Amino acid sequence: MGCLKQPAFCKMGNSYAGQLKTTRFEEVLHNSIEASLRSNSLAPRPVFSQLYLEAEQQLSALEGGSRMDNEDEEEEGEGGPEPNCAPNPYQMLPPPEGCCTTDGFCQAGKDLRLVSISDEPIDVPAGFLLVGAKAPSLPDHLLVCAVDKRFLPDDNGLNALLGFSGNCVGCGKKGFCYFTEFSNHINLKLSTQPKKQKHLKYYLVRNAQGALTKGPLICWRGSEFRSRQTSTSVGPCSLFLPPESAGPQAAFSSEPISGTIPGIPVGPQQAGCAASHPSLAAAVAPAVFNGKDSPKHQQLVKTNPVAVARPLALGILSNSGPPKKRHKGWSPDSPSAADGGCPQGGGNRAKCESAGMSRMPQVGLVGPASATFPVVASGEPVSVPDNLLKICEAKPVIFKGHGNFPYLCGNLNDVVVSPLLYTCYQNAQSVSRAYEQYGASAMQPISEEMQLLLTVYYLVQLAADQVPLMEDLEQIFLRSWRESHLTEIRQYQQAQPPPFPPAPGALAPVTSAQLPWLAGLAASSCNDSVHIIECTYSLAEGLSEMFRLLIEGKLAKTSYVVIICACRGTAIDSCIAVTEGNIDIWLDKFHKENQGRISSPLTASSVTKSSMLDVGGAPVCTSYNLEPHHIRPFQLAVAQKLLSHVCSIADSSTQNLDLGSFEKVDFLICIPPSEVTYQQTLFHIWHSGVLLELGLEKEHMTRQRVEQYVLKLDAEAQTKFKSFLQNSFQNPHTLFVLIHDHAHWDLVSSAVHNLYSQSDPPVGLVDRLLNCREVKEASNIVTLHVTSFPYALQTQHTLISPYNEIHWPASYSNGVDLYPENKKYFGLSEFIESTLSGHSLPLLRYDSSFEAMVAALGKRFPRLHSAVIRTFVLVQHYAAAMMAVHGLSQMKNHTSVETLEITQNLINSPKQCPCGHGLMVLLRVPCSPLAAVAYERLAHVRARLALEERFEIILGSASSGITVGKHFVRQLKLWQKIEDAEWRPRTYLELEGLPCILILSGMDLHGESLPRSLRYCDLRLINSSCLVRTAVEQELGLAAYFVSNDAPLEKGARNEALESDADKLSSTDNEDEEPVTEAGAPSEKRSPVKRERCRSHGSASSSCSSKASSSAPCGESSAQPGEQTRSPLPCGPSEESRAPGERQRPQASQGPPSAVSRHSPGPVLQPDSSLKTSQRGAPVLGTSSSQLPSPGSSSSSTAPTASTLVLQTSQCSLTKALRQPPIVFLPKLVYDMVTSTDSSGLPKAASLLPSHSVTWASSFRPLLSKTMTSTEQSLYYRQWTAPRPSHMDYGNRAEGRMDSFHPRRLLLSGPPQIGKTGAYLQFLSILSRMLVRLTEVDVYDEEEININLREESDWHYLQLSDPWPDLELFQKLPFDYIIHDPKYEDASSICSHHPSMRSEDRGMSRKPEDLYVRRQTARMRLSKYAAYNTYHHCERCHQYMGFHPRCQLYESTLHAFAFSYSMLGEEIQLHFIIPKSKEHHFVFSQPGGQLESMRLPLVTDKSQEYIKSPTFTPTTGRHEHGLFNLYHAMDGASHLHVLVVKEYEMAIYKKYWPNHIMLVLPSIFNSAGVGAAHFLIKELSYHNLELERNRQEELGIKPQDIWPFIVISDDSCVMWNVVDIDCGGERSREFSWSERNVSLKHIMQHIESAPNITHYALIGMRKWSSKAGSRQVREPFSRCHVHDFIILNVDLTQNVQYNQNRFTCDDVDFNLRVHSAGLLLCRFNRFSVMKKQVAVGGHRSFHITSKVSNNPVAVVPAQYICAPDSKHTFLAAPAQLLLEEFLQHHSHRFFPLSLRNHGHPVLSVDCYLNLGSQISVCYVSSRPHSLNVSCSDFAFSGLLLYLCDSFVGASFLKNFHFLKGATLCVICQDRNSLRQTVVRLELEDEWQFRLRDEFQTANAKEDRPLFFLTGRHI
Repeated sequence: MGCLKQPAFCKMGNSYAGQLKTTRFEEVLHNSIEASLRSNSLAPRPVFSQLYLEAEQQLSALEGGSRMDNEDEEEEGEGGPEPNCAPNPYQMLPPPEGCCTTDGFCQAGKDLRLVSISDEPIDVPAGFLLVGAKAPSLPDHLLVCAVDKRFLPDDNGLNALLGFSGNCVGCGKKGFCYFTEFSNHINLKLSTQPKKQKHLKYYLVRNAQGALTKGPLICWRGSEFRSRQTSTSVGPCSLFLPPESAGPQAAFSSEPISGTIPGIPVGPQQAGCAASHPSLAAAVAPAVFNGKDSPKHQQLVKTNPVAVARPLALGILSNSGPPKKRHKGWSPDSPSAADGGCPQGGGNRAKCESAGMSRMPQVGLVGPASATFPVVASGEPVSVPDNLLKICEAKPVIFKGHGNFPYLCGNLNDVVVSPLLYTCYQNAQSVSRAYEQYGASAMQPISEEMQLLLTVYYLVQLAADQVPLMEDLEQIFLRSWRESHLTEIRQYQQAQPPPFPPAPGALAPVTSAQLPWLAGLAASSCNDSVHIIECTYSLAEGLSEMFRLLIEGKLAKTSYVVIICACRGTAIDSCIAVTEGNIDIWLDKFHKENQGRISSPLTASSVTKSSMLDVGGAPVCTSYNLEPHHIRPFQLAVAQKLLSHVCSIADSSTQNLDLGSFEKVDFLICIPPSEVTYQQTLFHIWHSGVLLELGLEKEHMTRQRVEQYVLKLDAEAQTKFKSFLQNSFQNPHTLFVLIHDHAHWDLVSSAVHNLYSQSDPPVGLVDRLLNCREVKEASNIVTLHVTSFPYALQTQHTLISPYNEIHWPASYSNGVDLYPENKKYFGLSEFIESTLSGHSLPLLRYDSSFEAMVAALGKRFPRLHSAVIRTFVLVQHYAAAMMAVHGLSQMKNHTSVETLEITQNLINSPKQCPCGHGLMVLLRVPCSPLAAVAYERLAHVRARLALEERFEIILGSASSGITVGKHFVRQLKLWQKIEDAEWRPRTYLELEGLPCILILSGMDLHGESLPRSLRYCDLRLINSSCLVRTAVEQELGLAAYFVSNDAPLEKGARNEALESDADKLSSTDNEDEEPVTEAGAPSEKRSPVKRERCRSHGSASSSCSSKASSSAPCGESSAQPGEQTRSPLPCGPSEESRAPGERQRPQASQGPPSAVSRHSPGPVLQPDSSLKTSQRGAPVLGTSSSQLPSPGSSSSSTAPTASTLVLQTSQCSLTKALRQPPIVFLPKLVYDMVTSTDSSGLPKAASLLPSHSVTWASSFRPLLSKTMTSTEQSLYYRQWTAPRPSHMDYGNRAEGRMDSFHPRRLLLSGPPQIGKTGAYLQFLSILSRMLVRLTEVDVYDEEEININLREESDWHYLQLSDPWPDLELFQKLPFDYIIHDPKYEDASSICSHHPSMRSEDRGMSRKPEDLYVRRQTARMRLSKYAAYNTYHHCERCHQYMGFHPRCQLYESTLHAFAFSYSMLGEEIQLHFIIPKSKEHHFVFSQPGGQLESMRLPLVTDKSQEYIKSPTFTPTTGRHEHGLFNLYHAMDGASHLHVLVVKEYEMAIYKKYWPNHIMLVLPSIFNSAGVGAAHFLIKELSYHNLELERNRQEELGIKPQDIWPFIVISDDSCVMWNVVDIDCGGERSREFSWSERNVSLKHIMQHIESAPNITHYALIGMRKWSSKAGSRQVREPFSRCHVHDFIILNVDLTQNVQYNQNRFTCDDVDFNLRVHSAGLLLCRFNRFSVMKKQVAVGGHRSFHITSKVSNNPVAVVPAQYICAPDSKHTFLAAPAQLLLEEFLQHHSHRFFPLSLRNHGHPVLSVDCYLNLGSQISVCYVSSRPHSLNVSCSDFAFSGLLLYLCDSFVGASFLKNFHFLKGATLCVICQDRNSLRQTVVRLELEDEWQFRLRDEFQTANAKEDRPLFFLTGRHI
């Protein structure tokens, strides 16, 4: 067989290309009849399948019937013999000269317009009629003509003579014999060939007043179905639609409506949804699906908007999908193998008044109501029985066929008569005439008998789930005719001789006598679905017989009734009636049959195992646990990143944010105007506890209080926002965070808002509020934009700096899990990944059946918006699927596999849980009116099926809250253990576990979160016509999900359908196919059809279960062989894999089995299991042990073998939901866009325009890359996108410049549903904590040590109320040698004349590294008098700090200052760095000249404006953390503050403290300790005192009047306190006291104003402790050690020096020196200093490491000394530091007798060295006239001589007594000095030395080690 070429006449209409058989139809027909008679099968060989319906491509043009025009629009080819021919070219003759050419007038100049001559008398000759002609140039007028009625058609559109005869009623000219001539005369001015059929439109009739008016349409042939009513325009119905009566009873609902139409309303169609067209909601037909997936053919929708029906009429679209199984010869690749849809004969839908459907008149009505389709009667009329519709529950639709049709009378509202089949027959007859017109030889058209017989055969071969389509019939007729005239056609086409032999001669044609018999024979195999009635006289008797059979119920199984009357000789009369009902008929029937017999689903099917009962016996589900609020690691990381960015803004030199000035945090969250999002945000705030943490609310806060912090951007937003602004203005010390959530919404500029200020919702509100001048200029408002789609905020004009963008971090970096979580986020990229090859479970899918249907309807109804078509088609799917799942199995063919799967799981999931938990199905309907229609229809179907308590249907919109039925509210309260009687769910998250369909409407989403029970995300209705990246990602973001980390999705396929129906509702009709095996089975083992069905063109369609799958092998788990599958099984019931006979049922009282086979999961005992298996196979429905297997369970799942019992587990669907993200159904266009990638692997959707509000800056731009990070994508959009003029950033023109960015504006972006709300709420918490932390400080809080060692005698200063010490009283106080500072807890105690000391043992010493860690601290709120580090910024101290926004860094100059000191043997040269602003404190030889001295005030100066004493603060390693900002501590008073720094740190300190005076130590002190700094400070100060005395003496000032004091302060002194005492009397023991914070200025001025102050050498204060008792503060002054903050009299202490070599305890050593020199030390006990815990710098900055090793390994203190000349590893540390550290930890090696022997201390001469807490020392000074303790009572256990000078002599040492065996340690600078000292002091007389007792510090020779010599007392 060859391929016939495309026929030449294809240009005249639809083209039909495909394989044609050479066998003639009659031969095949007779052979088929003969074969069927001989066969045992009931089905004949599928003649039509082989002959006419194979290999047909999709129709290139779906025409047939008029286009959708208004009533005045003209159509080409109407009424002609060639209805599809191209129009003839026509050249109009020029009019005669001088004639009238005005439109509406004849050439004689007479007016012909109906409006002008309607009242004029017109002479009409006999046999003529007045008609109205239409002129293209006058569309609003009719021209009156008189035409011979013989040339006009009769009421049936027939019997009009060819040609024309007419008269002009204007000028009276008669005898026009050609319409061309007549059209020229009346000035029609046509551009095409004039035809009377096109331009003679209406009969004209006289009304009651005698005026001529427009009458009925002239019924030209073929135009019956194109008629219009004059009152309303009705679209053409080329869908072979039956017109319908306007009676109240309609086909799809029991509720009456105002009217239905078979066509479509016409008029301008908007680009948007149907909201602007009130009638659109009722205008589109319901879909009929058969569930097949063929992508090649489109399917049909019916005119009824909300019903699915069995066909009532023929359509014109080709079928798609295979027929029933009985048609063995059907080719699986046949294009007609997919189902089509059928136009339903009208009917009402769910209430459509809300959509504004207007009443529309009907077309094609039978009887007097119709002037459109006059019916030619023949014989007696036929009476339509009363109550026909009520009895039959359906309106019969009668299609006129051949010949005459009888009159109908009676109950005409219960039948519908349609001429469409007649038109189809007539069109088939016209094909031959088309050939003849173009010169072909005469060819006979197909006979009427053959047409009718082909129609019968076509109806017979239709499967139960298929619908008849008119195009199929036309195709059959055309092929039959073409085969009959193959030779003639080829001759006409002048084709080459074909490669196959010519067709054999024609057989004898079918006669009218044979027709009834052949038709009956053909119908005999269809099980009475087609019924033949043969009439003897006329069709009237056949129609009467049909009505009788309908009334008697004998046509219950019949779909089509064919009535044939062959009594008129060669002519036949015929008609075909469609008698089957539709969905609502089935619904009503089901409702009536089951009324009262439907029990509550939650009680009838609930599983109540004993293991799942709570204490009270109520069922308990272990899978239902609402997660408590907690912060995930990701959210905490993002919150910390946000905080880091805020700190960066504060730390920048621009000073745009002063965090130090804020005391608390407040916030306002702005959200889109969505009630659910509003409630959801309130929910998050409430449960996060952020309001309590920020201190904004108390414990018992109300919802009304929480609402103050959320702003819904609606019409009332402006008032609330003004209140926010006012609050921020009134609270300058509160940091307000303005959070703009869902920030990509409403980016319209406020200029547009001004144009549409009354719009709802308001547009431009975000710009008007958040970008207002007050927000931009407020220094205490930080704006945070939060969105998942930041692209529109990343343009060339954006206000947000790229440095202020925070992107959600990636989960992995280089394969390392950065933030381990127990849940995995499943977002867009993961959904796309699931569609790739190698993944068995695509989570993104599309519905090919649905797409085919929608595409077909889109072509049929080009002016109807696709959203309307898609919505109503999908609603029909769900309606039919509900019916199919609930028992009406025949309805499964009217929905798709995908929708059936969704509905099955929705309805059956509550059965699997003892509590009735179910799944959520999200149905996204962007258009709100369409969403309302969908809701009403689905609710109606649910009600008729009595499923109201099985699942809920919720209509979600932005403007309204959630409405849930009382029954389901009770369930939710029970599940969530809510006692509040008034509680209602306010957010979708609270619908957890509720089986429901959530219809989410609205063109934009507003950030609504969905619960974990979301299982299906149906996005088939999203608008795919105007896609941008934001829109695509926003819609897909609905399905974003967190799944348990222990459930990898790729391990195996999962069958989604819960096969609850006995015959597997989602199964195919191919029972003989090979079963689908497990996921690991090779794909080539599947049949081609099954592979196509399961993958559905790109793995997109949902997996479907075959009927054979119930016996399919078990799915293999991913566990390795031998691996035990742990119990319980984590997957849901539809995931279980089970083999018959392999289940075990353990006893209820037993625990889980210890080992379960991999195919035998144990019972479900806990919801969270880490079993990493994913199996596929037949699911098992859980039933209780006392319950019979439900009809829905498969036979194999309920049949136990003899050896084992089948374990029927009941598992909640939530278990599965926690482990698997939702399945998403997309439109095909969106699916292709999302899943396709470019060359770099980037999804093409990412390359779309990012947002509607932006535009590409250039078409010559690089492409996005898959490897781009979020930051790189942001920079890409910032470079290549620009805002449109309507964008709120459009006016921000400073492109690319930093000053165009708002400094306090941040952008947080992250994937949808990932937890951004929790992250920014956590950010608010840690920001508040940080601000509190900035206003708080950890200070040392330690109790004084050794307080019990003080005696109660005359040690106390008893004048309790003295503000200053009385000098005489104070001089009488003895000095307290005991160290009380807790930081010296590990130091050696100092012995005095206290006998109690001798028995005191202070225990074991601490490790050195624990000294800092173990010290106790307390967190204190910073007062306004605190000292600050460099992180503090405020307006008050900007100038003090040297930073100012409008000034450069303060200039400073370097000055050298030299003085000589004999002890060093050389001149000391120091350097001062003096800022210009501080030069007034110094004296220069001339301006800018040599520094001479530092100015000192006078003792007699009483000014309160400044502090007299210069403050020196030695510091190292604390340039950032040192507390050098004393501005607030000094309360703004003028003071001189000098930082003493080492030379190598000068630059860094100068950078951080540019306005501070620096004293730079000489480089030789770079490695020195604090002793060197103290030594130089004191010596410099004394030298400066001498200089000032000399300078001012010249001014007449006495030397003793110069202020001699300086302050030496630690760099960690943070606050100062004073104790207020309320004494009952001078000697009273009872007193009260309180402590308060005061400024350092207050303390200093108090001390400096003390009388006789110059008589004190050292003044200090107590270290603060919260544990200080009245004993410490009772006496106001003490004579004891002072530390940390001292006021030093450099004049009195001229001869007492700090030890420049010391690193530790130098203050104790200096205190002892001062006291021994006879000077006074006074501690003000009523003053205390708080010391901040600073973890960096200070003495801890010295790290002792090996000098030779490159690897700095810590060295233990025992290795700090070694024998001289040994090969010991030398250390990189000063010798003095090694000595001090060694003695602190290992002095017992030198003084063994002294260990814990406090009664016999070590005698330490002229120095105090820390020998550890277990050894006591006794300090004595060798200086003449020194004050020393009485040593006569002591027998010392050791002697320590440290660098002793000439004051120490042999005679001095002979004054002390030593124990026998006491040890000696002599320390000198070198070995030579060591020997000289031994000789000079005559030590060998009393001490024994050995060579091995000589040591040195572990220093190299160039580092000048110290040398030791030890000996034993003889």
